[in-house]
Amino acid sequence: MSSVSQPSDSHSSENGRDAADEAVERFAKTGKEKKERSFWRELPILILVALVLSFLLQTFIARVYLIPSASMEPTLHGCPGCTGDRIVVEKIGYRFGDPQPGDVIVFRGPDSWSEGYVSTRSDNPVVRGLQEVGSWVGVVPPDENDLVKRVIATGGQTVECCDEQGRILVDGKPLDEPYVTMDFPFVPGELTCETERKSGRCFGPVTVPEGNLWMMGDNRSNSADSRYHVGDERQGTIPEENVIGKAQFIVLPPGRMGGISSPDIQGD
Repeated sequence: MSSVSQPSDSHSSENGRDAADEAVERFAKTGKEKKERSFWRELPILILVALVLSFLLQTFIARVYLIPSASMEPTLHGCPGCTGDRIVVEKIGYRFGDPQPGDVIVFRGPDSWSEGYVSTRSDNPVVRGLQEVGSWVGVVPPDENDLVKRVIATGGQTVECCDEQGRILVDGKPLDEPYVTMDFPFVPGELTCETERKSGRCFGPVTVPEGNLWMMGDNRSNSADSRYHVGDERQGTIPEENVIGKAQFIVLPPGRMGGISSPDIQGD
């Protein structure tokens, strides 16, 4: 009688292992595909969240600004075509206190300060969008008439220039301004506010209206500040409500990183 042969145990085991390996491979491949699909679905959401957080941070807490001009030299460096300083401007402090003489602040220029201001944004909507994103991180200047100057006098104070040494006076007292290294010539006895040919430093006296600030650039010989606008309805001052925040740090370029000083210029 003939017999039917049975498959060997080793052959059965090999087939089982092959099937198991294939199942594991299929499972791993399916899991990988699901993860890849999940990542690409989540990426737009992650980008949107990052943009919203960046917008909220720079709107309410702090923002990076690019210095485009030389009006605050040597404290802040900037000039057309060069690498300007990137500064961090914090927006929280002035919610609990007022700007003080010596503070370097960023503010919205009043309408009377907007003469000659031209938008730097492209007419191309794609390029304009990229420029706006760049302004959030300080790569591109903001497309507003935002200015950076130093507070010299506050509401109720009278500011003028100059005393016999060419210094600015606030309520009759000379200011201590170690940051000023560039100014108009002033030569006692030859070129002052009393001589026939007056020094370019001379202005005032101007009494600052309550709730306003008298602003000046550290580069006194190259700054269109309150002196330049003294003939407007606010006598060149700016409303405190226009203040955006206080300049605290230079973050770029690396060689200029550091804090921005706010000395007690009135010696109070």
